[in-house]
Amino acid sequence: MTALFALATSLLWGLADFGGGLLSRRVPALTVVVVSQTIAATVLGAIVVATGGWSEAGPRLWFAVAAGLVGPVAMLAFYKALALGPMGVVSPLGSLSVAVPVGVGLFLGERPALLQVAGIVVAVVGVVLAGGPQLKGAPVQRQAIVLTLVAAFGFGAVMALIAEASTTLTGLFLALFVQRVTNAVAGGAALCVSVRRGSPALPPEGFPYASLPAFAFVGLADVAANGTYSVAAQHGPVTVAAVLASLYPVITALAARFVLSERLRAVQAAGAGLALAGTLLLATG
Repeated sequence: MTALFALATSLLWGLADFGGGLLSRRVPALTVVVVSQTIAATVLGAIVVATGGWSEAGPRLWFAVAAGLVGPVAMLAFYKALALGPMGVVSPLGSLSVAVPVGVGLFLGERPALLQVAGIVVAVVGVVLAGGPQLKGAPVQRQAIVLTLVAAFGFGAVMALIAEASTTLTGLFLALFVQRVTNAVAGGAALCVSVRRGSPALPPEGFPYASLPAFAFVGLADVAANGTYSVAAQHGPVTVAAVLASLYPVITALAARFVLSERLRAVQAAGAGLALAGTLLLATG
């Protein structure tokens, strides 16, 4: 079950990042965060009411609040880094987020089997290569590197925090709702500050209402990924769940290949193969 839900997390995060990256090329990144998370919070609010999730309120929700505060910072940093590029550097560096939950798992006493350790190493190398790292060519701005590392730490922290935010399904709905409300409020406050400093909140042609389905997809895919990761981490080793959940750059690269007709470089194809091999080692270990 851990492998299944963790792989679902990778699929959802990979598609959400792909959609968010595309939207950020036309709409300010902070607006993408606020709109997508507001839509997700609205849907989750309806689910919480329907399932009676309010009864699960307790001290664990503070983990969800913390995840909600960290999440917008990580998403904004990542979207800005993608805009600065080159994506061939930003994407694989973002996968370093796996270090945070894996470190937490090891700190809590998890000791993966030798085969799983091999799977972790192979999968992480595969993820980095699948991002198509550019060892030469276009220069990399220092700001892009810093933003990517901030995003990686933030994503890893969210993974660790949301896994601790609930122990039941209805409680998970409530925790995700609290996280998204916090995301929207924190992101909205940052957007107001940004606008007051002169940065536009919308593109010159105004709000892209035609892109609302894309905003909804990004927000809902991201929240669903948090949910599937929480289930994966609660039903198996965090070290395994975190690595499998961090295969999302492979999904992003494949989405770019089939949707945008971007050709996979040899290093990306090799990385995808290694990521698959690492997944099999983790699943059988």
